[in-house]
Amino acid sequence: MKRTKINKLLKSEGPIDDILIKGWIRTRRDSKTFSFIEMNDGSCLANIQVIADDKLPNYEDIRKINTGSSVSVRGKLVPSQGKGQKWEVQAEEFEIIQAAPEDYPLQKKRHSDEFLRTIAHLRPRTNKYGAAFRIRSDISYAIHRFFRENGFRYVHTPILTGSDCEGAGEMFKVTTLSAGRNDIQNDFFGKEAKLTVSGQLEAELLALALGDVYTFGPTFRAENSNTRRHAAEFWMVEPEMAFCDIEDNMDLAEKIIKYVIEYVFAECNQDLELFCRFVDKGLKSRLESIAGSDFIRLPYNEAVNIMKKSNEKFEFPASYGSDLQTEHERFLTEKYFKKPVIVFDYPKEIKPFYMRLNDDEKTVAAMDVLVPQIGEIIGGSQREERYAFLKSRMIESGLSLDDYWWYLESRKYGSAPHSGFGLGFERLIMLITGITNIRDVIPFPRTPKNIEF
Repeated sequence: MKRTKINKLLKSEGPIDDILIKGWIRTRRDSKTFSFIEMNDGSCLANIQVIADDKLPNYEDIRKINTGSSVSVRGKLVPSQGKGQKWEVQAEEFEIIQAAPEDYPLQKKRHSDEFLRTIAHLRPRTNKYGAAFRIRSDISYAIHRFFRENGFRYVHTPILTGSDCEGAGEMFKVTTLSAGRNDIQNDFFGKEAKLTVSGQLEAELLALALGDVYTFGPTFRAENSNTRRHAAEFWMVEPEMAFCDIEDNMDLAEKIIKYVIEYVFAECNQDLELFCRFVDKGLKSRLESIAGSDFIRLPYNEAVNIMKKSNEKFEFPASYGSDLQTEHERFLTEKYFKKPVIVFDYPKEIKPFYMRLNDDEKTVAAMDVLVPQIGEIIGGSQREERYAFLKSRMIESGLSLDDYWWYLESRKYGSAPHSGFGLGFERLIMLITGITNIRDVIPFPRTPKNIEF
């Protein structure tokens, strides 16, 4: 008999005579002749109550099972006699798949996030993290659906690469050579290989053939940072649009954030409610405000001037020619405008080589989307489609033209204006759940000195 997910049973329109459910015990309490068992299979936040009575041949064993035990129950879905639940299961067969010992770490109490990170192999079984990872799954689906509805093609870009998209050099090296050997010509690829920090450069090439494309996959950064917003392995959503400028880019960025929030409101209400009640009581109103707001669009120099004229005491004073810090981003979104802000036209010196030089020859057509609580959630630009300008910027940045011959050549044969951005997937989940540490929206986070599980 095929098992039924608990989330479907709880939505049933009527009783069902014969069902099979499988999952884990959350709690058990006993009377003289029967036991009330709360059971969950991970399909939803809610448990279903199972009634096991002394007519079951293994009832004495059932009375001994602990929280965390895996079980299989066959029986009837019937109206519940208790309050707060519509249905319960009257067990007719009860199989103990594996009984968990009494030292099961997840007891019926609140555990700190710090403790749960030490048992990341078990934390998805808690209400909070089960909800977080279900929402993560649904946000992922919403992103794919958004791009499908807007005519984008999903493309796959390399995880192993020989180029540094961001030019920062903070990349993980990949080699088959034993320690101490540096004869790179004998390595697997015959040249230095690294884990990608972005699929953007390759996505540009595909956009110049297919039109509008996006890539959605893991990226890696060997940055020795222990902040709440950074991890060594994270996922990026990177659309690239042919024949589109910076304005089109900003429109798409605003549109996708609103779309995903609205999707979560519609499809993840029960899980989202947990975060609104127990993690961040201001979450719901903040998300409604973001979804219903027109994002402010602000040139970089105006953003700097606003902060200079404010009475805010910044740890890092805002100045022209310096990148915005998290404290600046949150000041603009949470205190000054009280809504999302898109900052654009940054000084060329603080942005990568591939961003299109503006007519003033001082700034580039870059844009960052800033949101409350998070700060930067999207970074993007119109790309430099002009061969001579791109070549000049690459030389200024100290890049080897030989290593990027293919990227330069894409500007020789039918080049066209195009733009795109990178959306930090984990930061989007943090925004929507109110979780403040990136380690808690990734099932198995990779951070400096941490590669357990």
